[in-house]
Amino acid sequence: MPTRAPRFSAGTLKFLRALKRNNRRDWFNAHRDEYDTYVHQPMTAVIARLADDFRAFAPELVASPKVSMYRIYRDTRFSENKAPYKTHVAAVFPTRGLPKHEGAGLYFHVSPEGVWIGGGIYSPQPPQLHAIREHIASNLKQLRAIVESRGFRRLVGALEGDKLQRVPRGFPKDHEAAEYLKFRRFIAGAEFPAAFAASPKFYGTLLSVFRRVMPLARFLNAPLVGQTR
Repeated sequence: MPTRAPRFSAGTLKFLRALKRNNRRDWFNAHRDEYDTYVHQPMTAVIARLADDFRAFAPELVASPKVSMYRIYRDTRFSENKAPYKTHVAAVFPTRGLPKHEGAGLYFHVSPEGVWIGGGIYSPQPPQLHAIREHIASNLKQLRAIVESRGFRRLVGALEGDKLQRVPRGFPKDHEAAEYLKFRRFIAGAEFPAAFAASPKFYGTLLSVFRRVMPLARFLNAPLVGQTR
C-alpha cells in the first residue's frame, strides 16, 4: 500500500498565524510542542521524501533537514525588527559543490499569506553573475528552450528577478539575449493560497514545479560548478 504523500495541516497554518500575533520567546516556549508537531515534523517528512524523489531528476541537489530546513529563529542583530521568530517555514535545496546560497537550487515556503514553490539563484556574487551572463550569451537557444517552453509558462510563468535598465557592460546593446542579460537574479516559481499546504495535492504539485524549474537551475549552475573546484 503506497504511503501518503507528506504535507502540512490546518494546524501548521493555525500555529504560524498565532506566532505572528504572539512573536515572543515566552509564547513560543509555551507552544514548542505545537511547533514540533505542526511545523518541524511535517517539514522533515517533506524533505525526507524529496531526498528520495530527487534521485530521479535532481541527484545533484542536497535534501536533508540539517542543510535544507531554515531555522525558525530570526537573526535580529542588524535589523530594526527585533521579533525573534520567523512566521513562515522554508526549505532550500542547494547544489552539491556550490555554497548554499551562491549556486542555483530549489526552494519552497509556507506562510499564513501563501505557499511559494520554485527555484533559481537569488544573489549571485559579481563574478558568478558575469559567468552566468556569459553562459546566457553563448547558449541563448538552450535557455529559451527552458523558460519559453509551454510547460514552463503554464506551471511557473515567466522568468523573474531584479533587472538592470540597460544591457550590462561588456555586451552589445543589441545582443539577441539582451533582455535575459539584464537580470541580476534569476527566479522562477508558482504561488498558491496558504491552505494549499494542507491539500492532498500539495506534494505532487511541489514535485511538478520542481521538475519544471530544475532545468533552469542546472543551466544557471553550469558555468559556476568549475569555479569552486
